[in-house]
Amino acid sequence: MRILVINGPNLNLLGLREPDIYGTSSYQDLVNLIEEYRDAKEIVIDIKQSNYEGEIVELIQMAHGNYEGIVINPAAYTHTSIAILDALQAVGLPTIEVHISDLILREDFRKKSYIRAYCLTSIIGKGVKGYLLALDYLIKELEK
Repeated sequence: MRILVINGPNLNLLGLREPDIYGTSSYQDLVNLIEEYRDAKEIVIDIKQSNYEGEIVELIQMAHGNYEGIVINPAAYTHTSIAILDALQAVGLPTIEVHISDLILREDFRKKSYIRAYCLTSIIGKGVKGYLLALDYLIKELEK
């Protein structure tokens, strides 16, 4: 099983950026958490991060034929990017949206997710452990 985890803009600043909202775990802590999960499950999980919308679109396009599913935290592009939504729809891979903070409890503009229109589900507000919940959900879907 091969899964691609995509992280959007500013997630590379985890631990520095608004720790009262995003927690104190660094981006490397997040990567380590996912890698430990990957090793325990004995599956392939590749982790990518980009601050650029076009690069995220290219990662999604590249996933076609190379991965069985995607876990994506599009970060701020969640609320603005129809291009990322279009790319997900085009490749047709099962996808789970994940967010560290609870978007429902945040500013009004963060409540709209274009990406959610395609995703199987969204895991929000569970901190970095939400990634593991998203991976568990995706793996169960892929095993059906």
